[in-house]
Amino acid sequence: MVPAGSYPAAVVQRPPESPHHRLIELVRTALIKIFVPPYATVCDLYCGKVPDEEKWVEAQIGHYIGVDVAASGVSEVREAWESQRKSYTSQFFELDPCAEDINLHLQDKENQADIVCCMHHLQLCFEKEEKAKTLLHNVSSLLKPGGYFFGITADSSTIWAKYQKNVEAYHNRSSGMKPNIVPNCIRSESYMITFEVEEEKFPFFGKKYQLKFANDMFTETHCLVHFPSLLRLAREAGLEYVELQNLTDFYDDNRAQFASMLQDAAGYNLVDGRGRLLPRSYDILGLYTTFIFQKPDPDVGPPLMTPFVLKNVNHSHDEGDLQGNGWKEEEKNGHTETSQGLGKITEQKGILGPGPAELRFSEAL
Repeated sequence: MVPAGSYPAAVVQRPPESPHHRLIELVRTALIKIFVPPYATVCDLYCGKVPDEEKWVEAQIGHYIGVDVAASGVSEVREAWESQRKSYTSQFFELDPCAEDINLHLQDKENQADIVCCMHHLQLCFEKEEKAKTLLHNVSSLLKPGGYFFGITADSSTIWAKYQKNVEAYHNRSSGMKPNIVPNCIRSESYMITFEVEEEKFPFFGKKYQLKFANDMFTETHCLVHFPSLLRLAREAGLEYVELQNLTDFYDDNRAQFASMLQDAAGYNLVDGRGRLLPRSYDILGLYTTFIFQKPDPDVGPPLMTPFVLKNVNHSHDEGDLQGNGWKEEEKNGHTETSQGLGKITEQKGILGPGPAELRFSEAL
């Protein structure tokens, strides 16, 4: 059990031999390639001990700002980076972006970042509404008009749908016996998810669970992200919704560019000969989603779905794509779309995220 306000075991960077680590690394690489333009100023929230140094070099950024709590070892990263010559400048700050006003520490960085990313711990901010609100206001104050906030977080629709199926199966088997006992875990070949509280209702904030991958000594503590609340708080902070996409769909959209990265990973066995995800990889990636927001620029039009689109990348939102079931048999033509309104989201997204189709908004937010 991780005390409130402390840093969980999830902060420890995973060894490269872990399949889930390799899969998430692929998505992080793709997001940086798609969204980060040359010479950008990037603020990396919860950067951890080992920030994506090589990825930022390849992206040719101009300035890097790493932010994390003191317990993460960010001071060690600062010392290591300062001893190396890089093509970009860097700064590091020890603070918790979901608990402190970032302007008190980064006064000269207000409205300076082209990109703010949070690749690891957005879900930890959903322990309480005030934490999520603080994080998003900090993001908005850091971003330039037109800048993007993106990252990876848990796909609550996928996780909650799996949990509800377990509950339903248990009730069907029990035939009325022990009606007050609800199973609190999800098991698969690759991981086990255990909820701290056995309940059938989903609270907007504070729904904690532990995630442990097979053959992994670490247990990660997370909170489910209630995406309607995320969209509401982001809008209140001055950030516009751009996209939520389950990582299985994200991979399929970028498969032509990135499948070779998994095929070349000897010993992982994550994709088949055509670059399609094997069931184990599909199961792992399905636990996560990308999130993308933009700070509006009053001098330009509405945000694009993807600002720096790779060739053959598809960002359409057909019902079949959002369900995340089955393989895409054909590559689709790439195109971009304008940001969707909240009313349009209700027709497409799961009530908790971009996962299974059976979870839908009942009405517009």
